[in-house]
Amino acid sequence: MTDRSDSRIPGGGKRRKTSGKRRRATTVVAWCAAGLVLLGGSGIGYVYFKLNGNILGIDINAQLGRDRPPDPDNGSEDILVLGSDSRAGANAVYGKDGGGARSDTAMIIHVHEGHKSASVVSIPRDTLIDRPDCTDSKGAAVPGARFAMFNTAYEVGGPACAVKTVEKMSGIRMDHYIEVDFTGFKKLVDQLGGVKITTTRAIDDPKSHLKLAPGTHTLDGEQSLGLVRTRHSIGDGSDLGRIELQQAFIKALMVQVKSIGLFSNPKKLYDLADTATRAIRPDSQLDSVDKLIGFADGLKDLEAKDIKMITLPVQYDPADRNRVLPLQAAAQQVWKALREDKPIPASATKDSAGDRGDTNGVVKNR
Repeated sequence: MTDRSDSRIPGGGKRRKTSGKRRRATTVVAWCAAGLVLLGGSGIGYVYFKLNGNILGIDINAQLGRDRPPDPDNGSEDILVLGSDSRAGANAVYGKDGGGARSDTAMIIHVHEGHKSASVVSIPRDTLIDRPDCTDSKGAAVPGARFAMFNTAYEVGGPACAVKTVEKMSGIRMDHYIEVDFTGFKKLVDQLGGVKITTTRAIDDPKSHLKLAPGTHTLDGEQSLGLVRTRHSIGDGSDLGRIELQQAFIKALMVQVKSIGLFSNPKKLYDLADTATRAIRPDSQLDSVDKLIGFADGLKDLEAKDIKMITLPVQYDPADRNRVLPLQAAAQQVWKALREDKPIPASATKDSAGDRGDTNGVVKNR
């Protein structure tokens, strides 16, 4: 383990100067995965048998070994959703790689026993955590680090290291892992015919290239990317405020998928399923049509109103306002609730920098 002064990213602790479009568009990838996970019984499942060739799984169990939290076996499920910022293939339009890929968006989706409700915890990418020793996909040892940015876990050790980091910080065993691609997300939104949202005040963010007047809009894929990248024209301009927008958007996405009547339009259903299976990279327990169908069927009763979304309780790092530190007592309230399959108490987030509500209500769901 390194000490705090040595564990910051290169450049004296400053955020690396990669393309803003690259870094911010990545955040939508995880929200796409959340939508795919949570939309459950939208009707996509029955055509997956045609789409096996799209599914590329990741076998992370061997890398994780046996040093993992226990499985409570109470009917609940926990899924880690990550967005990778790889610039391979069509994603090259969003910028060039400046080193290893990172996971700039991370969410833990806890589906409660009975699968009638879910809790989602967003982990800010700049959260300083103690990263455990890991094994990468080639079997090489990756040393841990103290006060490392959360998103470096994926960068240095890949999916297994990201899962291990989440399990160490939460004490919760991840049942599944899903990695998603934001180019596929954009296509998914377009094939849905757009996502309808209502803005309560104007958004004009030249960084995300989004300009919306107050009112109701149907956003296409590119506009949706712009919305979830937006931060400079709302709140205090931080990533924490942007997470609030993303949480509102994912619920709007779920409502849209549930409302379009996919069974009555087989071509739309197939096109959507084709794009969705190309956009995600699941763990090896979800890497076939049959497994995905069974998984989706178990989530078919979830609606947007049944999902509680929060950001991990954090405070700004006094040494660097570009970083945040977990509020340890409050974070443990969150993890304890999920371990015990209980609702997250409101008291856990009341003092969090991510729960100020300064962007809450900018986007309203239907």
